[in-house]
Amino acid sequence: MSTATASRSTPHSRKPTVTDQKMFIGGRWVDSVSGQTFETHDPSTGEVICRVAEGDAADVDLAVQAARRAFESGPWPQKSAAERGRLLHRLADLIEQHHKELAALETLDNGKPYAVALAADLPLAIKCYRYYAGWADKIHGKTIPIEGPYFCYTRHEPVGVVGQIIPWNFPILMQAWKLAPALAAGCTIVLKPAEQTPLTALRVAELAQEAGIPDGVLNVVPGFGPTAGAAIAAHPDIDKVAFTGSGEVGRLVMAAAARSNLKRVSLELGGKSPNIVFADADLDAAVQGAYDGLFFNQGQCCCAGSRLFVEEKIHAEFVARLVEKAKKQKLGDPFDLATTQGPQVSQEQLDRILGYIQSGREAGAHLLCGGHRVGERGYFIAPTIFDNVTDDMKIAEEEIFGPVMSVLPFRDVEEVIARGNKTFYGLAAAVWTRDVSQAFRVANSLRTGTVWVNCFDVFDAAAPFGGFKQSGIGRELGEYALSLYSEVKTVTVSL
Repeated sequence: MSTATASRSTPHSRKPTVTDQKMFIGGRWVDSVSGQTFETHDPSTGEVICRVAEGDAADVDLAVQAARRAFESGPWPQKSAAERGRLLHRLADLIEQHHKELAALETLDNGKPYAVALAADLPLAIKCYRYYAGWADKIHGKTIPIEGPYFCYTRHEPVGVVGQIIPWNFPILMQAWKLAPALAAGCTIVLKPAEQTPLTALRVAELAQEAGIPDGVLNVVPGFGPTAGAAIAAHPDIDKVAFTGSGEVGRLVMAAAARSNLKRVSLELGGKSPNIVFADADLDAAVQGAYDGLFFNQGQCCCAGSRLFVEEKIHAEFVARLVEKAKKQKLGDPFDLATTQGPQVSQEQLDRILGYIQSGREAGAHLLCGGHRVGERGYFIAPTIFDNVTDDMKIAEEEIFGPVMSVLPFRDVEEVIARGNKTFYGLAAAVWTRDVSQAFRVANSLRTGTVWVNCFDVFDAAAPFGGFKQSGIGRELGEYALSLYSEVKTVTVSL
């Protein structure tokens, strides 16, 4: 099927009907203080799904007050670590019971194919909650044999009230990455979902209450970045803020946190990941990995392998096989189980991506396929591949966050390491080769937080994820994420 034609295959999943949504503060569903609402749209049609309560500084303040009460005087601090773990397991059970409903909400609000949400987003989110449920009663300090007649030990205590701002590309998964370690550590939370995709966050809040997580522990305030997001970053009674999104907004969050109360900050920002294919690689695996590494989730991945370095010896064959795969991509209704590529999340994102495509054309990159919008309804872009891209082109330097691949030929390992590192990003990378020594050399030389060898986009709740350089501060997932939500206290007792 041509990428210019929407998929019409069957069967279809059922598209959910959603009523207007309130925000969740202190265990209650409430309207915004201002009474304002905003629309959330179906990216596959552009139609309004429903209206959502629009939070701003006043609503954030109410949510922070509820979270502070829950942290200091509610039942949450009285619960044992083991009980927090049991509650997280209950929440995971409920998400699993409602996984089809949640996958459908994710597809409706975000546009990703339902089959992908069902096979990837929901299982990974559930596993994340289960992983941190297991950690809850294993967060502990050490005894330290200091000099003198003293008994010295450390405690790992929750950092307090946490503000969390999540993106629109993987809404339910990013929510799990943020909520699970914070809840395991004993924190209380004010969460702002992206304005484009608030629906699954609100539904999970409802399930958290059903699981028995006390009122005020989790508060969800939908709204816009310059209002609700800025209020979270600047609130003087929030102890820590966690943000996933663009570097530009990350700087604003960090500055606001510094001005208000020097709150702790963790940032997971953008990427321009080098995906390096050597001539000795398993070409079948490398072609599939390179394709999926960029086009998965409509290219809306912070770690997408958007700079594809291919050794000159195999360049022509490799590119031809990529183009062949791109022409077989099925765009269309994301609830059609045969669809492999859904729409971009919004009109704004579609326009941004088309602007980058035009930039690539003007800079002299060779457009091999795609490069255009598909249809007039919804926000679809044909999978796009540029060849003979140079390092100084805008499409090779800036994060596009869309289905646009840049292929850059290279000659040898020294050259590709230097070019791979020639970016202010440092989130992820991959290397494809049968030479073990070469694989380790490249992996150890690339300045990125994650390197995949002969694979791409392999995620596990136990494996930390985060960036070097301007790709962020701190690590999510694994044991490392618990440090984002803990303070270490030293206690010394005279004997």
